[in-house]
Formats: sequence, C-alpha cells, structure tokens
Amino acid sequence: MTDIQSLQDPEGLVTGHELSHQVGAEVMIQITDMNKWFGSFHVLRDINLTVHKGERIVVCGPSGSGKSTMIRCINRLEEHQTGSIVVDGIELTDDVKKIDMIRREVGMVFQHFNLFPHLTVLENCVLSPIWVRKEPRRQAEERAMALLERVKIPEQAKKFPGQLSGGQQQRVAIARALCMQPKLMLFDEPTSALDPEMIKEVLDVMVQLAESGMTMVCVTHEMGFAKTVADRVVFMDGGQVVEQAPPSTFFTNPTSERTRLFLSQILKH
Repeated sequence: MTDIQSLQDPEGLVTGHELSHQVGAEVMIQITDMNKWFGSFHVLRDINLTVHKGERIVVCGPSGSGKSTMIRCINRLEEHQTGSIVVDGIELTDDVKKIDMIRREVGMVFQHFNLFPHLTVLENCVLSPIWVRKEPRRQAEERAMALLERVKIPEQAKKFPGQLSGGQQQRVAIARALCMQPKLMLFDEPTSALDPEMIKEVLDVMVQLAESGMTMVCVTHEMGFAKTVADRVVFMDGGQVVEQAPPSTFFTNPTSERTRLFLSQILKH
C-alpha cells in the first residue's frame, strides 16, 4: 500500500497516473450546465464535469466555493435547478425511482461519520444490504467482515460507534458504503473532522480503494492525497469550476491566477 507518510513531503510523490489502473471510456458522471440556488444565493454556476469509469477526481477549493454542494447533487442529497446530471446512464430528476436506483450504486462518505450510534459496527454495515438489496443476513455479514478486514478493524465488529476513535469510525463508514458494492464512491471532506494523527489511517484506506480501480470523486483539502491518487484535480471557486488538470500540471503549472493563489496558501501548511 502507498505510504501516506510521504504525503507530507512534496518530493518523491507519485502522481495519479503512476498508480496502475484502468480508466474506461464509459462515462460514469456527466454534469452539463448545472446550476443551483439556495434562495437567492447562486451557489453553483454552469457546472460542466465528466467523470469516466475508473477515474479518480479530487475536488478542491476555498470554503464556500460549492464543492460539497456539487458532490451532494450527484446523488440528489441536494437538488439542482437547471442543467442535467446523469449518473451511470440515469438522469437525476424528481423521479423517486431513479433517485433510488442511483443511490444503490453510489456510496457516500461524509465529513461526520453518520453511523447509527445504537447499532454495532457490524449492524451498521449490514443494514442497507439486507433492507435495500434484500441480501440474506449471512451473506451480508460475510461481506461486511471481509470489508472490515480490508479497512483493518475486524476486531471492532461488535463494538458501538461511540467506543471507537474518529479514525476508526470513518473507516467503518467507508466499509459500510462498500457493503452496497457501489460503482462509484463520493467522499465529502472525509478527514476534516479528524485529529491529525487519525487522518493517515483514513487516507491509507482511501489510497487502497483508489488502487483497486474504484471510480471516486473526493472533496478534500489533502493535497498530498490529490498528488498521489488523482487522475484529475478540479479547482472550484465562487460556485464555478475554475480549472481542472492532471496533478502533474495542476500543481506545477496552473493556468488560473485564482488557482495559483489558492495553491500558494494551502501548500504553505
């Protein structure tokens, strides 16, 4: 597995294209001329974004730039007003059946873990496969345990979320999303609520997931992760996509003055 320790050192980082995986020609997400308002506030302006199957996209930008709102629109947690969003060939509209179809195929990990506190780790993981996919409990539990093994916390299966550290809870949240066998994973600032020493363990899991070929869209301020994992970095500001490029270009030769200013500020830390 990639050593996340090296993410703190800009030298010697592998870029996204150096991680061996296949990006397919098949389009997984197509956002076209998408706009969204919160009341009179125009939060997303003419967003156009294409994500191919197997591609790993990191979305970055200052607070309030619309990053999280955009990613939440992809599985209809937020509703866009104009333009279109097509996920895995299905357009997101008010049609509840279509929304349910897309949510079955899209896993999402939030800033806050959103685990059910009254259920054990294992019960959190098997709930959706049993109720949504109608899987037999034994099959769901076997997959859940395999995924808890994959995120390196199988021994926590019978504990409740409140008994775990923040990093462990976020790894449970990732395993829970993977239990639905999604075609696409969305991450909305998954490390921003964690203590610094817990960030590495979550990023480790995300790098491993990326290396497996999962299609991923991740909103994050972890620029080392972006350099290591992303096929493309998308920079947003003022509700717009300002720039998008492979990490090798984005970090060394950004075209927008706004991007250069953002990078000069965030890479100091």
